[in-house]
Amino acid sequence: MRNILLLCLLPLVDAARCAEYTVTPAGNTNTVAFYFGAHPDDWQLFMNPNAWYDVQKPSNKVVFVYVTAGDAGLGLGNGGRSQPYYLARENGAKLSVRFLADAAKAPEVPVDSVVSISGHQIKRWLYRNTVSYFMRLPDGSPQGTGYVATAEQSLKRLHEGAIRTMTSIDNSTTYQGWPDLRTTLRKLIDHERGTATNAWVNIPDINIEKNVGDHADHQHMAQGVLEAITDLGWINKALYLDYVTADMGENMSSAEREIEAGTFAALSMGLTALDHPSPWDRLHRSWLSRHYFRIERGVGRPSP
Repeated sequence: MRNILLLCLLPLVDAARCAEYTVTPAGNTNTVAFYFGAHPDDWQLFMNPNAWYDVQKPSNKVVFVYVTAGDAGLGLGNGGRSQPYYLARENGAKLSVRFLADAAKAPEVPVDSVVSISGHQIKRWLYRNTVSYFMRLPDGSPQGTGYVATAEQSLKRLHEGAIRTMTSIDNSTTYQGWPDLRTTLRKLIDHERGTATNAWVNIPDINIEKNVGDHADHQHMAQGVLEAITDLGWINKALYLDYVTADMGENMSSAEREIEAGTFAALSMGLTALDHPSPWDRLHRSWLSRHYFRIERGVGRPSP
């Protein structure tokens, strides 16, 4: 692959056909890469340019799963702006995917749908060889205590049994305990993997001695994904360091920094297009030239 960044023009607000309760495949493939983010900006900050390289191969299917809405306790609220914050964050996530998928290409029309996974209605967005799921669970706060405005719900509290249920901020579904959420993650993986025999799961590293100061949502989401695939030993895993990388050495090439910056700039434009502040600040930019992860290769082969 050429080590250059190919830029494309992005619409500021995603326009999509609405195909409620239909499932449109992203094409047959033998390689599926899953990127799990607790929030709509996680993979862009910590898992890129790996996501870029995966999307650039048209025969790959790349699945982005956003487990919480990243609503910062606002729920469906606007935070004093004209549009709901969670929709601005989703718009940013979509534009960042389009930045990857549209490189040196004319744009296509995405397909929006609502699908049922393990009895739960979840927003699904299809674009080229990518699929995005927006589960819209409440942001749990960095310490995992939740926010008063969203009934102090969090992945941490659900995982540890402090709360029995967790409801999406749009009230589209309720998870009846941690096992229900874990099962849903597994069903989603099974559905999108299909018959592919080469699968990758990209998640935050749960080694908190290395991934120091990580967000509670990151950690408990990652633990949920690992629990969901515990019997699928053949799946490859890439485990990423998150916030701690801001104080680590820069380790990206100039081409990779361009990819990372372009992706996050697209995300930032998605937020400002819906009247919310850009996250293009000093802290977020400190992560754009740092990329630390380790790989755990799968063992064996999937059952026929």
